[in-house]
Amino acid sequence: MSKFRSIPKSHRVGAVLIGLLCAGATALRPADGAETGLRPDFAPNNSVGWIAFGGQFIPPPSGAGPIADDPAHPRVTNEDFRLRGKQPTFPVADLTNPILQPWVREELKKRNDRILAGKPAYTRPASCWPIGVPGFALYPVYPVYFIQTPKEVVMIWSEDHQVRHVYLDQQHSARPKPSWFGESVGHYEGDTLVVDTVGMNDKTFVDNYLTPHTGALHVVERFHMIDGGRTLEVNLHVEDPGAFTMPWNAIQRYRRVEPGKAENTAPLSPISSASDAGPMLEASCAENPIALFGSDAPPIPQAAKPDF
Repeated sequence: MSKFRSIPKSHRVGAVLIGLLCAGATALRPADGAETGLRPDFAPNNSVGWIAFGGQFIPPPSGAGPIADDPAHPRVTNEDFRLRGKQPTFPVADLTNPILQPWVREELKKRNDRILAGKPAYTRPASCWPIGVPGFALYPVYPVYFIQTPKEVVMIWSEDHQVRHVYLDQQHSARPKPSWFGESVGHYEGDTLVVDTVGMNDKTFVDNYLTPHTGALHVVERFHMIDGGRTLEVNLHVEDPGAFTMPWNAIQRYRRVEPGKAENTAPLSPISSASDAGPMLEASCAENPIALFGSDAPPIPQAAKPDF
């Protein structure tokens, strides 16, 4: 069995990644709609990206679902500000969700209290920390790009080139070393890419409410295209006995964006973005050395004195 390597985040990879996108996109080339039973092609060319519909998970049709907004404190989004001039707010978690272990509910209450006291509560990526899994699916402004090869699928979030590696047709390591994105193995089931992730550290959060988890977090994602290839849907299954009283499910959807395509302007997403077209641009986030506006995200480590 091959060994998995944790690949550090890099911000000097713009040109290399674009080349990989062009090369990897030709590895799997089924029909665009991906409703034919063939393997899906999420990257038919290097200009196709996918923008998440929003920053919260969609609940499943039935059964245990993700954390949602507290009904007493509905969130005001940036789109509400654009349309109606309302001041955007941070999401306040509904603490009555039965999936929460008591200590997780207490952590969420601390963040709720902070928000209701008028203080900011930014997520860790706002201070350039890695997003983790399944939080990777919850950043809707910039697109995610895919590289598909016979042995690996790579997902790249273009805002600051955070990268996930999914190793195909392999088993998990016996004792994976905890890392920001964990160890992801995957396989295709017809038109669906199934990704199984374990081995995540406990420094990330499950969602944008900053729901914590333990090192036992186990996430299964099923990526498949719907609406004739215009929409990418991800069905998530989450288990963590240390943080949740039961397994729960959620959904995320992405809209396809590509230069000159009508779907770029279709009203599928509540988030408007200037990055709706073109190949991935170079981006860097490493210069941000502090926790944004005193949020509960710890600062990026800094050296007190030069090393040389």
